[in-house]
Amino acid sequence: MEKVMKPIAFSPNLVDQVYDAVLDAICNGSLAPGEPVVQEQIAETLDVSRQPVVQALVLLKKQGFVEPAGRKGHRVAPLDAELARRVYSIRGALDRLAAREAAGNPAAASLLSAALEKGRALVASGSVADLIEADAAFHQTIYSLADNPLIAQTSDVHWRHIKRVMGAVLRDGAQRESVWSEHAKIAEAIAEGDAKRAGKLAEKHVTQAAEYLVAQLEQDLAISA
Repeated sequence: MEKVMKPIAFSPNLVDQVYDAVLDAICNGSLAPGEPVVQEQIAETLDVSRQPVVQALVLLKKQGFVEPAGRKGHRVAPLDAELARRVYSIRGALDRLAAREAAGNPAAASLLSAALEKGRALVASGSVADLIEADAAFHQTIYSLADNPLIAQTSDVHWRHIKRVMGAVLRDGAQRESVWSEHAKIAEAIAEGDAKRAGKLAEKHVTQAAEYLVAQLEQDLAISA
């Protein structure tokens, strides 16, 4: 955890910053499922008092990212197969709609090309945290190209969980290449204005990620049983 989290400068939004730092560590796997989340350790690492840490953990617990452990402790909540299915079900519908509505937008080719270039550059050497951000940026670019603010607003509600499942997939080096290959096909269809193909490819992209992750989670559960 010390290698990922860095001291935070004082800010009126200190609780939000602590929340983001811990959640990022959960999403990129620096804080693994079942790992203790120790208030004192987080406060020391981020160079903050315990109060914003306590408040941040209350939010993370409410949202299902951490859970009680022992008498007063916390640990990272497991990422279970059913949660992954639900997250991907919502994302699949949103991504299909966004890709269809983004198709033919005159700005699509240049914006998506830039997002693809950045993501591909990270495949070989980028950290999981950087890959998550690049992946998120690619999909959020499509949402903005769709010119339908309700898509982005609906996605925002679930985006924290989406980033966590993204991280679980992107920690597998073999998946990184295929993810960005699929992104390129989606981008091509959008830039060419082929709404039907873009929607199908976007939905297939999400479905394949869901199948991979659910299978991994179920395998892990069987091994631990």
